[in-house]
Amino acid sequence: MLGQRPFASRDALLDASDRVCARLSHDQWLAAFAHHPRIGEQHAAAAVSETAQQWSEGEQRDAMNSDGAVPDELREAQRRYEMRFGYIFIICASGRSAPEIMGELQSRLRNDPDTEIQIAAGEQCKITRLRLEKLVGSDEESGA
Repeated sequence: MLGQRPFASRDALLDASDRVCARLSHDQWLAAFAHHPRIGEQHAAAAVSETAQQWSEGEQRDAMNSDGAVPDELREAQRRYEMRFGYIFIICASGRSAPEIMGELQSRLRNDPDTEIQIAAGEQCKITRLRLEKLVGSDEESGA
């Protein structure tokens, strides 16, 4: 992405992101996943910027209880997922409740590893797009 700058427009930026997502390798996806905290946690395995940490917290807000905690069953399901697939559960959590996330997690635990990495990669692409839109503004804000 950096080598493609500057982008002519917001749409050109988002299109470039989609193209990059389409050609990442398994190991590159795993590296990207490491930059996300588990649902309900603040720190990822890999270092992230303060802005990325704040975005992650905001995206996960609806998945938390009123006291800011993740339900125990969601925490345990995340552990099972990690044991099965070897990486954290990736989902675009923005606007999703804990029960919604739990349902998706339970469903995805039944996937084979090849299918699951594709789904997790798709969720990562959604997160990336959401964050790029936060960075550059929405269609309405950009006048597009």
